[in-house]
Amino acid sequence: MCCFSRPVQSVADTNIFARASRDGRQFLAYQMKFRAGEDLAMILPLPTPARSAEDAVRFINLEKYPEFFADLKKGFPEPQPKAAKGDLPPSRSAPGGVLAVVEVGGFEASFVPTVADFARLDARYRIPATTWDGLPQYRDFGFAVFRLRKPERGEKKVHPMAFEFPRADRGVLFLPTVHIHDGTVPARARFDHALYCQAAEAPRAGWRESPGLANGFADARKAEGLLDPDGHVYLREMRGQFDNRDVGV
Repeated sequence: MCCFSRPVQSVADTNIFARASRDGRQFLAYQMKFRAGEDLAMILPLPTPARSAEDAVRFINLEKYPEFFADLKKGFPEPQPKAAKGDLPPSRSAPGGVLAVVEVGGFEASFVPTVADFARLDARYRIPATTWDGLPQYRDFGFAVFRLRKPERGEKKVHPMAFEFPRADRGVLFLPTVHIHDGTVPARARFDHALYCQAAEAPRAGWRESPGLANGFADARKAEGLLDPDGHVYLREMRGQFDNRDVGV
């Protein structure tokens, strides 16, 4: 899941999509429902190369394609029960000036090159520095930060947040799933995730392959280049308690 700069009451129905881009870069899209009592930021750690430039991340506006993940789900129809007797089978840089803010559809977004650069953000959109002390794996990461307004009432579902970033390891697709809420990092956490990816080879066990190509159930044009229309999509669902760590493909 993501990290939040302020307390959240609930987060659910998280969807993440990953695909390799050109020149060792990666596409990533993220959507979830959340409930909070104040404005806050969602922070996604990214395994970017050391000393990445402040404009290394290209943000992508999916405001006009809010159903992106709903369409991906259509590529994985639930199996129909068979008409048979018996039971059915079970289904990095030094601090400087204020970081740039980009308008991306319904969000304001920034790329934070290193942990030290969080000091250049508004205090409402930072995670306490002591939190990162317990996460040495992110010492050399960059971070995508999205500012979210509190829901006017109840739970809010945001349109997909999407961007393209350079990868330190060009052989791995990265899906950010670590939970950091209220400045704490539990060893295990409750996941409510649907992870999607497009990869040159089928991922290891636990992933399902779409029966058809992406262009049969999703609109690659509206997806602004995130999707390969002529490729299959893979899905892994993670519901319940899991080790609190990111997923690599």
